[in-house]
Amino acid sequence: MGIVEIAEHIDALRRDGGLLAGAAGQAGLNAPVPPCHPWLIKDLLRHTGYIHRWAARHVTECPDRILDGPPETEILRGGPADPELLAWFRAGHAALVGALTVADPALECATFMDAPSPLAFWARRQAHETAIHRADAESASGRLSGYSPEFAADGIDELIMGFGRRRRYQPAARIDGGRLRVAAADTGDEWYVDALEGRMQPRRGEDADPAGDQAAADAPGIMCAVSGPASGLYLFLWNRADAARAGVTVAGNPDLLACWQSSVRVRWG
Repeated sequence: MGIVEIAEHIDALRRDGGLLAGAAGQAGLNAPVPPCHPWLIKDLLRHTGYIHRWAARHVTECPDRILDGPPETEILRGGPADPELLAWFRAGHAALVGALTVADPALECATFMDAPSPLAFWARRQAHETAIHRADAESASGRLSGYSPEFAADGIDELIMGFGRRRRYQPAARIDGGRLRVAAADTGDEWYVDALEGRMQPRRGEDADPAGDQAAADAPGIMCAVSGPASGLYLFLWNRADAARAGVTVAGNPDLLACWQSSVRVRWG
């Protein structure tokens, strides 16, 4: 994987937060958000505005454990009244960008996935949180714009190698056998997800087991290959676009892909 620097993540967060707010203003607070049914735009703003403030607290307060938050239902009932909601979102987004920009690179605080540093974790996580929710805001007006290939590939890597390893996103039913291959055609990045011992075990392409590749080639019925441009794969794997709209090709046995898509759905909790 190419390395996306902290400053690049902060720039992406700044850009996509602005685009999210613009798309929300264009669609209107009561417009439905199709990928997040039954949310309306005002729910999306409350959710993302809360997450931005929650993340900023980790950077500014430096707690040694992840801060507890209220249930999603309370988040969606909170925040300001509707007329002030968009300005409230913009203020929280700007505060998060500011906190990350001035943070000490050596700061120590809690994270919930491996990263080179806590600052790198929060900058990356919030960049992709905001980028995906920007797509949600655009979807309310029927739009679906893309991302740079490098940023999208970085987001795929976070999803597969970060969230995909967390126990809370493992399938409820035991699965064994099969390999999911994800390939970004424009960046050359690849990832594999093996179904072994009842768990999905992801790895980057350069770390894949050659014996496993050969076994999958010898038994194509247990392998599924998902390929396309990084931006389309990013949206597809985050369940924000179907394969046709994302320009993604799915070949082989789709069972493991279906298991992945039903299990790795990130929710506030």
